[in-house]
Amino acid sequence: MPAQIRRTLLRHQMTYEEGGKPLDTPTELVAVLVIIRNPWFGRGFVDDLRPEIRDHAPELGELLTSMILDVTGDRLEGYGKASVVGMGGEIEHAQAMTHTLWFGNKYRNAVNAKSYLAFANTRGAAGTSIMIPLMHKDDGGQRSHYQTFHLNVPDAPAEDEIIVALGASIGGHPHHRIGNRYVDLEEMGGDVDNPAGV
Repeated sequence: MPAQIRRTLLRHQMTYEEGGKPLDTPTELVAVLVIIRNPWFGRGFVDDLRPEIRDHAPELGELLTSMILDVTGDRLEGYGKASVVGMGGEIEHAQAMTHTLWFGNKYRNAVNAKSYLAFANTRGAAGTSIMIPLMHKDDGGQRSHYQTFHLNVPDAPAEDEIIVALGASIGGHPHHRIGNRYVDLEEMGGDVDNPAGV
């Protein structure tokens, strides 16, 4: 059964100045969201969430990826995902829609990404803050693209809903000047090729 979609939303943010200093090139953040009915709502504890994941996740991944790329095209540099389940659901229901390759690979493959998708999942009432963490799609150590896009939907999620979101950036965060993980590792005598030390 396809997802029961109530609404989709698009937010496109342009930053022209930060810290009193204009940017040479504005940075852009894009978020796309879909509000769906929670397919597990009212069913008690469901042992296996996979059938509904297989039904919903590919469709949602394709929809949101298409919406993102309609704005960014091939300019996309950073990416991430998030979900919020209403108070009548479990946090696992929010995670189910985003922590599956049936969802995430739609986005990763479309933008030829090498990094994992940064993520956030939570449970809350309508208006709960949605935080979409972002990182560079090809280089997880590039701190210039560590960002979090904050937004909310005043009337969602209802107790029987889930909000599923994707985020993107064009450019890094404004006036980034904190270096990257690789410089830190070199200065600390670490192994850039094996940062975890394994």
